[in-house]
Amino acid sequence: MKVLKFTGIIILILVVLAFSAGLYVKTALPNTGEPKDLKIEKTESRILRGKYLANNVAVCMDCHSSRDWQIYSGPLKSGNFGGGGEPFNSDMGFPGNFYAPNITPAALGQWTDGEIFRAVTTGVSKDGHALFPIMGYKRFGKMDEEDVLSIIAYIRTLAPVENKVAASKADFPVNFLINTMPEKAAFQPKPAKSDNVAYGKYLVNVAGCVDCHSKTDKGQIIEGTEFGGGMEFKQPAGILRSANITFDNTGIASWTKEAFVKRFKTYTDSAYVPVVVKPGELNTPMPWSMYAGMEPSDLEAIYDFLKTNKPIVHKVEKATTN
Repeated sequence: MKVLKFTGIIILILVVLAFSAGLYVKTALPNTGEPKDLKIEKTESRILRGKYLANNVAVCMDCHSSRDWQIYSGPLKSGNFGGGGEPFNSDMGFPGNFYAPNITPAALGQWTDGEIFRAVTTGVSKDGHALFPIMGYKRFGKMDEEDVLSIIAYIRTLAPVENKVAASKADFPVNFLINTMPEKAAFQPKPAKSDNVAYGKYLVNVAGCVDCHSKTDKGQIIEGTEFGGGMEFKQPAGILRSANITFDNTGIASWTKEAFVKRFKTYTDSAYVPVVVKPGELNTPMPWSMYAGMEPSDLEAIYDFLKTNKPIVHKVEKATTN
């Protein structure tokens, strides 16, 4: 009887601790601090830099607009630039149904610059709720702070789009765990362009290459698979997998720098004709037409950085069709 009584006490203590921990996670987190008291000056240079980053490097406008999936690589449709609504749902392997929000003044008009800054760099929304890290705040919080300010300055110039986006909802237990995901920003100064490898590393972080070119579990990168490819993109026609972009023979070891840059710049070539994706065919989520707008020197820097990463032996089966 004493043993049973002792066991019961231990179980009760564990239940209380588990309840307390759950209550803490649900009510006290996320906690990345109050929004900064910011008033970002919208200078011409900031807006131009922000436009370049938002459209061609960080490609914010990719997720926060609508893409035409009837065309190869899903270029942006007209009429919903920044209006949000792009889904990232359980059918795609995400732990819930998430929707990119409207980031035009129609939705962010009541947000302060500080509230936008906190959301972009730490993952905490205006009302204090946690954002799922399909939004790249973990990356953006490691950018040069001035580059983040430039993106926000540019976003403030977007034409308002009236588009009411559905609320995102995470599945259990991620609906609890999501509160532990936001983190305080750790800004890093932008390296000099003359330091090609360091600058390439900076751009790779901003662009989020590792987010797709790795294996993931419930939306989180599996350690040790970075840049080795294999992330699965489920589609009605089957499954497409991201490429290995390490310099192994199963990756891009045979690619020259010129070939790497050309692969991107093809989509800005006046001779390029958009390819229609037929019913039953797979399409790539890689926003080639947006990344193609990167400056050639920036693409070269990315190549130089990727070449310094550890080669991963991983022959990716590109596609599995139904």
